[in-house]
Amino acid sequence: MSDQALPTNLSPDHLKTLYQITLTMNSSLEFDAALNNVINSVMHVTKAERGVLMGVDEDTGDLRLLVARGVSGEKLTQEEAYSTTIVNQVIATRQALLTNNAMYDTRINPGQSIIMRGLRAILCAPMLVQDRLVGVIYVDTSMRTGNFTESDRDLLNAVAGQAGIALENARLYSVAVEKGRLEQELKLAREIQQGLLPRRMPNVAGYEVSAAWHSAREMAGDFYDTFMLDNNTFGVVVADVSDKGAASAMFMAVARSMIRSYAFAGFAPRDTLSHTNDLILDDAESGMFVTVYYSVFGSDGQSIHINAGHNPPAVYRATTHDVVFMPRGGRAIGWFPNNPLRDVELQLQPGDVMVFYTDGLTDAENRAGENFGEQRLAAAMLEAAGMPADSVLEHIIRRVEAFGEGIPPFDDLTLVIVRYTG
Repeated sequence: MSDQALPTNLSPDHLKTLYQITLTMNSSLEFDAALNNVINSVMHVTKAERGVLMGVDEDTGDLRLLVARGVSGEKLTQEEAYSTTIVNQVIATRQALLTNNAMYDTRINPGQSIIMRGLRAILCAPMLVQDRLVGVIYVDTSMRTGNFTESDRDLLNAVAGQAGIALENARLYSVAVEKGRLEQELKLAREIQQGLLPRRMPNVAGYEVSAAWHSAREMAGDFYDTFMLDNNTFGVVVADVSDKGAASAMFMAVARSMIRSYAFAGFAPRDTLSHTNDLILDDAESGMFVTVYYSVFGSDGQSIHINAGHNPPAVYRATTHDVVFMPRGGRAIGWFPNNPLRDVELQLQPGDVMVFYTDGLTDAENRAGENFGEQRLAAAMLEAAGMPADSVLEHIIRRVEAFGEGIPPFDDLTLVIVRYTG
């Protein structure tokens, strides 16, 4: 835990900023991006002209510049970034320092940088972890109207605590990697991610549901979900995050939770994805997005389908013994506002089968560099016509594996089979 006290004088805007910064620091392994977001947020709420975040070098004990930028986003050099007088005093006292009259404040001896730049207001706080200095966060301004408040100081102190913990976690993570513990940690993370997958398939009269999930790395960006909405209705979600690895796994967990929350709250399928899209756009600054296909199946084979930029499922029609693909549509979740989502209704007949998948299936390659593709998927479905859902799933996976000729998959693969028996 950080030794800095909890904030006691924060305005609503400062509290919102602290919440956003805390969320950013705790939800991303992209540490450099998180630090930039911290400085941007602090500068915005305090109306500072310059912002700096420095960390202590573990080997030398010297401060090293992590982020230094001006109000327009320009990067600052070590020499022009901050007042060494103020920073040294904060390091010496281990206390935050606020001055709105830097050139004449009797508590400090104005250095050359303060005088030359005409700095008026300066705010600086130490980053402490268990009474150990791990860095410093600093903002200043030379504007005549620029003043920092006690609320600004409390915010910076709180942010310094969060950033200090994040710096320490980053250091410990690096040590763990160097000592060979990363593999074990990733194994644990994979087990946690697998725990988010549904433990059982929906049990609704007239339906068979089967699913498979294979990650190309320790953690996957693919996911699927199945859940009961009432005694006669269930939902199926198949999705693919734009990246791979730990960051995408965390993004996947957030998206899954949002979709489930809106679905269980009784929102219609289109509204469920629309609200999820808007909320992710509000909160996510990672630049990642997720393609999603969401279907709701009801009694008598009635179903509603929403596509948010995902691979359209394949549908085997038992009466005509052919395979068709659902329409493409929508944009990925977390990409743009006002996602053009639309409902597609489908009446299933006994023996019909829907195959949901991610592009790890159709993009699977053989030694000649050919993709498995939609046509081979359709052929495999025709070969499995009349089989139970579990058998259809196994047959398609065998066909993909045989096609790959032993080449390790380069992408995650997720597959969900819904068979309507009537």
